[in-house]
Amino acid sequence: MQILSNLINSKYPIIYAPFMHVNGMAIFPFIVISKKKFIHNPQIIQHEIIHLKQQLELLILPFYALYLLNYIANLLKYKNHTKAYLNIVFEKEAYANDLDVLYLQKRTFWAFIKYFER
Repeated sequence: MQILSNLINSKYPIIYAPFMHVNGMAIFPFIVISKKKFIHNPQIIQHEIIHLKQQLELLILPFYALYLLNYIANLLKYKNHTKAYLNIVFEKEAYANDLDVLYLQKRTFWAFIKYFER
């Protein structure tokens, strides 16, 4: 793993981990990326910063527990990894807003709540 010096206007350090099989991951307080070129991809960085905000709101460890529980519930429901992952409420919020450059400025506390199915 290598910490990249460019923080792409983020207060969160970016770690390069080429062994990962996903583009990016947020592990508070770090953004972990699998390819150096992703440090210049604002969509991936924004997506991960949204997750870091979610983690802070839930006091970090409960975020991971809720993320895992939501994934397991979705896996039982959809019986498909990709569908289960894409329907995690935290992922729904991040994917829905990772292209909106103003989202982090206007995002409300616990914004992920509105992504729960009704």
